[in-house]
Amino acid sequence: MEVAVFLLFAALVLVSALVVVLHRNPIYAVMSLVVTLVSIAVLFVLLGAPFLAAIQVLVYTGAIVVLFLFVIMLLNVSGDGSTAFGLQKIVAAGAAVGFSTLLLVLFWGRFEGLPLPPLEEADVALRPLARALLGTYLLPFEMVGLLLLAAVTAATVLARRADREKT
Repeated sequence: MEVAVFLLFAALVLVSALVVVLHRNPIYAVMSLVVTLVSIAVLFVLLGAPFLAAIQVLVYTGAIVVLFLFVIMLLNVSGDGSTAFGLQKIVAAGAAVGFSTLLLVLFWGRFEGLPLPPLEEADVALRPLARALLGTYLLPFEMVGLLLLAAVTAATVLARRADREKT
């Protein structure tokens, strides 16, 4: 049963991630990013890390992707795809093939028959994460919050300026 759930959500992650990259409409791309992140949270649960799954849903899906969606809708971005050039697509496809080939060569035969090590409770404990996040990494944590606030403020100012120039 676990293998079937894993295969289902792994396929869902791959398909929705491809939709994120390939879809021309940014709203649909962000919504499929939500599907990707929720599916990854299910994979975390299957790995025995429910805390990471909850953080995945709350932080990434609940906050950051909603912020992306808010900014896209606020700026009224059209999905015409006029910024993508043919050469960029060819270079991106070549880079993807090269990266995939490199991964295949690096991991070929390395993990044959090796079982995954079990996760220990200390690996996903909340107390060490909280100490690291609010102790050692407090300044970068606060800077990310300030950066997100500046991005939303800038998007709002740019959207209002474009509205004033139209009238």
